[in-house]
Amino acid sequence: MDDLDQVPNVLACDVGNTNIRLACVCGDDVSDVRVVSVNDSDLLTDAVAELWQSMGEPRRVVAASVNPTAAKTLEAAVDHSIGQQMLLVGRELALPIATDLPAPEAVGTDRLCAAVAAFDRLGNACIIADFGTAITIDCVNDAGVFLGGAILPGVAMAADSLADRTAQLPRVAPAEPANVFGKNTVEAIQAGLVALARGALRDRVEAYANELGHWPLVICTGGDAQLVVGDLQHSELVQAIVPDLTLRGIAMAYYKSLLK
Repeated sequence: MDDLDQVPNVLACDVGNTNIRLACVCGDDVSDVRVVSVNDSDLLTDAVAELWQSMGEPRRVVAASVNPTAAKTLEAAVDHSIGQQMLLVGRELALPIATDLPAPEAVGTDRLCAAVAAFDRLGNACIIADFGTAITIDCVNDAGVFLGGAILPGVAMAADSLADRTAQLPRVAPAEPANVFGKNTVEAIQAGLVALARGALRDRVEAYANELGHWPLVICTGGDAQLVVGDLQHSELVQAIVPDLTLRGIAMAYYKSLLK
């Protein structure tokens, strides 16, 4: 970005399975983050128009998506509300980070965007854990190459699965349990859900560290990151929680295209 005469404003859009996150990004500044359900096309159209009007020129709409249907809804909202072309990472825009994968185009672009933003911030090997509808735990090496990672059910998805696949267990909202020992069914489920995510993170961090030969930094994002990490000041595993990490990476994908 330092080589650009003028850093463009980017309306960054992270199209997920449940929600679409939008924000105004200009260089390292992220502002006015909105979260809209993938099913609320009217609110989405309004959000795109409002954010676009708040941004100065030059400006572009850039998106990364793991949900093709929702991406089409967003693209229609962009065309209808502001009459602009939406640039999609992996379609109009090249993938933003080098990979050591046989088919990088098949990897979720949200994972790659979060990874490039994390490496840009940290400058060395790092692990990126995204606690959203699904949990992804990925690794980038010291050369800035995306090595791959792991995908598992998110905390809420695991809670829904327990309720749907058992006869008597209730549907429980994920939360930090009140006791280490669950004193009732709800507390026991909450304890298990959090332990599942925390255990997966620790397991993958240790495995990746063994492969790399040293302990990489760990950066977390996603709606359940705070629940899983807990008190960051007392975490021995996680160095940072960055809620807008993927949005930053989406903008970076566009900036990188301008420097080629």
